[in-house]
Amino acid sequence: MKRFLPDTFTILLVCTVAFASQVPIYGQPAEWFSTATKIAIAALFFLHGARLSRDVVIAGLLHWRLHLMIVLVTFGFFPLVGFGLSYALKGVLSPTLFIGVLYLCTLPSTVQSSIAFTSMAGGNVPAAICAASASNIFGMFLTPLLCGLILSAGGHGGVSLDAMLQIFTQLLLPFIAGQLLQPWIGNWVRAHKKILMPIDRGSILMVVYGAFSEAIVEGIFHNFDLADLGLIVVIDAALLAVMLVITMFGSRKLGFSREDEIAITFCGSKKSLASGVPMANAIFAGQAVGAIVLPIMIFHQIQLMTCAVIAQRYAAKAPKEALAAAE
Repeated sequence: MKRFLPDTFTILLVCTVAFASQVPIYGQPAEWFSTATKIAIAALFFLHGARLSRDVVIAGLLHWRLHLMIVLVTFGFFPLVGFGLSYALKGVLSPTLFIGVLYLCTLPSTVQSSIAFTSMAGGNVPAAICAASASNIFGMFLTPLLCGLILSAGGHGGVSLDAMLQIFTQLLLPFIAGQLLQPWIGNWVRAHKKILMPIDRGSILMVVYGAFSEAIVEGIFHNFDLADLGLIVVIDAALLAVMLVITMFGSRKLGFSREDEIAITFCGSKKSLASGVPMANAIFAGQAVGAIVLPIMIFHQIQLMTCAVIAQRYAAKAPKEALAAAE
């Protein structure tokens, strides 16, 4: 039953949204809070760069077919499905929520949960580490580009050069700095994950609080109702189901091993809330960021619950498959 319950971080997200709805920050304090948030995000991506071992990158690059499959699914098939939604759902969702769904489709894969589920299911963990990490690196370039292309094609505007510059300065530069210092501080950062976790989660919660506070102050959520939220849940669940089918059965058809199939399934079908919220803050600066990130926040919980079940089923089948192979 626990696998169907929200994880701790999701509960914190819900509490943050509830707090913002009752005690939104605005005026001069909001400007100070925005500056503090940018500093926290820079620290988050600095730690991402410091954690990623170059040995893992080099080892992972040797398995190029697996990584190519994950990149094509994450930044190819997923955005194509999202672009298709621009026709299927035209006029059904509000423009802001619809932009949020399209944005969701362009995001990179998760890192921690993809690796955790791959490990739980008995998959290729080293490949998952490299693929998920590489996805987030590529995402700093590809997400704003794809987002701009899809939004422009759907008549919702594109992504400005200023937004690209913000992503470069707020996310990419700290990441590069972390990578440069990785030989000296990498082991320490990896050994103190629990101590540094508040920076990981705290920076995301800060962005969510600021974005939803702004939405509350401007009255944006008055335009949404339970039907809108229910439709987002259905859309997110459908997106995840389609991508799970593509990754799971596509990897089998292409002749990947069971371990590689597991890594492809979990790395290719998931989207990163940790990267998505900070990037949305840069890409959609001045817009209703709180509403735009709502689809990815809901998708986050759906993918965790669904992938937990799939990982357990993979793990349960492993002994039987090993015994059949031996016979």
